[in-house]
Amino acid sequence: MATPDSRDHTIIQLPEAISINLQAVRIGICGLGTVGSGTFNVLRENAGEIAARAQAPVLVVHVGARRDNPACDLTGVRVSRDIFAVATDPEVDVLVELIGGTTVARELIETAIRAGKHVVTANKALIAEFGNELFALAAEYNVAVRYEAAVAGGIPIIKALREGLAGNRIEWLAGIINGTGNFILSEMRDHGREFADVLAEAQALGYAEADPTFDVEGIDAAHKLVILASLAFGIPLQFSSVYTEGITGVTPQDLRYAEELGYRIKHLGIAKQGDRGVELRVHPTLIPADRLLANVNGVKNAVLVEGSAVGSTLYYGAGAGGKPTASAVVADLVDLARDLSAGQISRVPSLSFCHESLQDLPIVPMAEVETSWYLRMEADDRPGVLSRIATIFSDQGISIEALIQKAPQAGQTRVPLIVLTNRAPQGKVDIAVQQIEELDSVAGRVTRIRVEVLDG
Repeated sequence: MATPDSRDHTIIQLPEAISINLQAVRIGICGLGTVGSGTFNVLRENAGEIAARAQAPVLVVHVGARRDNPACDLTGVRVSRDIFAVATDPEVDVLVELIGGTTVARELIETAIRAGKHVVTANKALIAEFGNELFALAAEYNVAVRYEAAVAGGIPIIKALREGLAGNRIEWLAGIINGTGNFILSEMRDHGREFADVLAEAQALGYAEADPTFDVEGIDAAHKLVILASLAFGIPLQFSSVYTEGITGVTPQDLRYAEELGYRIKHLGIAKQGDRGVELRVHPTLIPADRLLANVNGVKNAVLVEGSAVGSTLYYGAGAGGKPTASAVVADLVDLARDLSAGQISRVPSLSFCHESLQDLPIVPMAEVETSWYLRMEADDRPGVLSRIATIFSDQGISIEALIQKAPQAGQTRVPLIVLTNRAPQGKVDIAVQQIEELDSVAGRVTRIRVEVLDG
């Protein structure tokens, strides 16, 4: 194994064929799975380009992993089975946490920060749930915590919010930020397949875990949304305040009826800033079929951001995978290397995490959130039923924009009834739906899906 001292100052060949003596930025990687091995190999394969852009060599000197990964040539690199040996190694400048989870990973990062090391992580759950505390600790020890890879894989959405859109007041953002859910809905829509069938395929392809709860119930998307909202609006991370609804209740029939109405159903994370505060919500959503976001399919991710000056901008790409996520990890390492070369470190990714500048904005209760609505129910095919349902909506001040009543099949006494409403607060819709479900002429539960136009 190479000794750390041998990598303190390294001669590298820059793309311009200029040899230059620069002090290396020494990296310790914890976790050698898909993303960890991808990061290691990107740093090795693109060493010249990375050094030129970082203005210093970026070298992996220590890896902490339970076992070696045959995809990585660890020759010349110190390897430890105890990941905390990386966090306390005096020869490591930056710790890259890629082990996942929120218990050991949090302890690892806190150990590294207290040892004076900068941190790069792809751990969205850890940042969403414990980021406020980690950023405060990093500020105390004057080190940086970077996490571009925590949201939307290889899409540089964190950098866009903190840098590219810095001159804007962010009005709202909406994103497809979970590739597994998007793959499932795409397959259900395109081929009329049932949820359980497509989920099984997603698990076989490695898109979904054996326990898919985080993906299909919206928890993964909620982790990412709260990070985006904190940067966009300058508010603390508030994962517990995100309304979260999954895709398990979406049926092929809903996807087909949405198409008939000119919409597509996507699982979105939505954050909006308004006069009453901030909306934070993850749920299935009908969006017009001609919108770019409606045409993001498969496992791809996309985030649409509305800025006060720039208008709408869309960020699209691979939301997961070893190399795309590694691309984001390495981008953070390049930023850190530049800062270290300049002798100036931005402790946290945005002023929104400096306690003195946090905005104390309330989270709007879901009962007060206004959207249009898609409602599907099974109603008796007889006179007076539509009139009674329309009266219930009218009593709550909800106007109907469109209505589809399917013709009954032979022998049917009930037919699908699809209602598209204009904008209404959820609290009013809750009351109307409860009253409709109590009607003898309506069978079972009413399916409800929000509608967003996503106009600037």
